[in-house]
Amino acid sequence: MENQHLENRNRYALITGATSGIGYELAKLFAADGYHLILVARNEERLQEVTDELKNAYSVEITPHAKDLFVPGAAEEVYEFAKSLGVSVDVLVNDAGQGEWGPFITTELQREIDIIQLNIIALISLTKLFLRDMVNRNEGKILQLGSEAGATPMPLLSVYAATKAFVLSFSAALANEMKDKNITITVLLPGPTDTDFFHKAHQQNTVGYKEKKLDDPADAAKDGYEALMRGESKVISGSTARTHVFMSDLLGDTLAAANARKLNEPSDKAGREEITHEPSKKEREAIQAVEGDYGKDGQREEEVKPF
Repeated sequence: MENQHLENRNRYALITGATSGIGYELAKLFAADGYHLILVARNEERLQEVTDELKNAYSVEITPHAKDLFVPGAAEEVYEFAKSLGVSVDVLVNDAGQGEWGPFITTELQREIDIIQLNIIALISLTKLFLRDMVNRNEGKILQLGSEAGATPMPLLSVYAATKAFVLSFSAALANEMKDKNITITVLLPGPTDTDFFHKAHQQNTVGYKEKKLDDPADAAKDGYEALMRGESKVISGSTARTHVFMSDLLGDTLAAANARKLNEPSDKAGREEITHEPSKKEREAIQAVEGDYGKDGQREEEVKPF
């Protein structure tokens, strides 16, 4: 599959969380439009698989960089790696993110701190480092992966939702700061999506996962990509997300939190058992053998139930 957009042939996009879900689908869209890619993910084997796949499909350079953004200082190392390539990053995509399901008093503190490190600290670090370069060139684009969860208090997923509220507010503020420059900041708010997120968050036995419709990550990526290219500051992807955000604004925090909790409660119904998005299924297979989700096998030692 040859790209047709020669005006982008010397442009580079750096994408975190590029081996599954929306990040993977965004990588395909950038490659199809002629962008060279720097792909960042923590699992080196899976990252190389995606790199080889995209190299075979598109006539662009694909540079993998295995880095665990849960680790403090990793974002700075990603920036230094990109600088060592001698290229300018024209587009930064902060896609990497995780959550953890369960009542706040029962989840492990270190896991929540790790989520804040990934979803907030790594994101603002990469944004600051690359945005300074973009300002010096007076050109660039940044796509931040938010979530509909950022617009709604979410019991049983409280820390994740709070990190995405940060991303939403932070991105809106930066969009205003950059309004007189040739730089745009776009935040994408997808709804529940057919990715590995639920398994990483130990959320796969909930009503929202087992019983409700999940959006196609390719559709969410397309919405985010097109909004980014149009220079929009925010896009809500999918009818489910738009409905949830609208209802949250309408109902206020107390009622919105009550509605969100219903989706995050355990389900005893026979429903969805696994994701269908093939790259995300491969991600699940790859990371089950490594640390990073929740211990060495990605499983809690004992079941956690809401009180």
